[in-house]
Amino acid sequence: MRTKKGIGRKKTYLAALLPFLVLVCMFELLPVAITILRSFLKEGGGFQITLENYVNIFAKPLYRSAITNSLIVSIVSSVIGLLVAFLAGKAAYEKGGKTKRIFMSILNMVSNFSGVPLAFSFIILFGNAGVVTILGQTLGIQALADFPLYTIWGLLLTYIYFQIPLSTLLMIPAFESIRKEWKEAVAIMGGTNRTFWMKVGIPVLGPSILGTFSTLFANAIAAYATAYALLMNNFSILPIRIAEQFKGDIVQRPEFGSALSVILMLLMVLSIAITQNLTKKTGGVKR
Repeated sequence: MRTKKGIGRKKTYLAALLPFLVLVCMFELLPVAITILRSFLKEGGGFQITLENYVNIFAKPLYRSAITNSLIVSIVSSVIGLLVAFLAGKAAYEKGGKTKRIFMSILNMVSNFSGVPLAFSFIILFGNAGVVTILGQTLGIQALADFPLYTIWGLLLTYIYFQIPLSTLLMIPAFESIRKEWKEAVAIMGGTNRTFWMKVGIPVLGPSILGTFSTLFANAIAAYATAYALLMNNFSILPIRIAEQFKGDIVQRPEFGSALSVILMLLMVLSIAITQNLTKKTGGVKR
């Protein structure tokens, strides 16, 4: 009797899970499989397997620079965002109470401000006729008057802006694993606050820090709307180069675009794999 009930429950669970599996296959697994397959097809139609698309990516400076620029922007913005998030998370953890709740509410609101609205906001502030630019010209502050918004520095600034709230939201819960008893033990042994964080706090938070960095890297390297709204096609990064292969006004190159997409996916997977490997080596929090 119990066996029949167990089988019935399993069938119910499978039936409830089936719509989710269908959606995953249709909107995640199938598109990825098609993209990978198409990346090995010769341009111009036909079912001819070739590595020409990948050879062209690394043979042409435009696409090599797109990969390099994407890596630079993603790594730098992730590192800076993570450093700010660590300090902000530490402050929220130590302060606690109502201040922490207000801080979390602000972060949740700000973290949703990205994409095209974020780019337009920076254009309004730091563009050629932006508020801050005009203010800098009026006050004679050259750094503000000539702020390089439409360069890699401006792009970095916008990326850092949307990286900080996300990384802070991810880091704050990690600080809950820090026990007050550990601080007391370090203090009893003559250690300072800096000693605690260097010898205990940061090593304990190591897996969370690595996981947050991996998330930030994936978030930055795949970002498209902010970069396109700010710089259009004037700056070469992977998402922009991928998009122009599929929506070009004159020529569309879906096979080549698929190869670029696979490169982007491989960079993201490589980041996750490295992070997981380092996390295993550093170990988690032992309670």
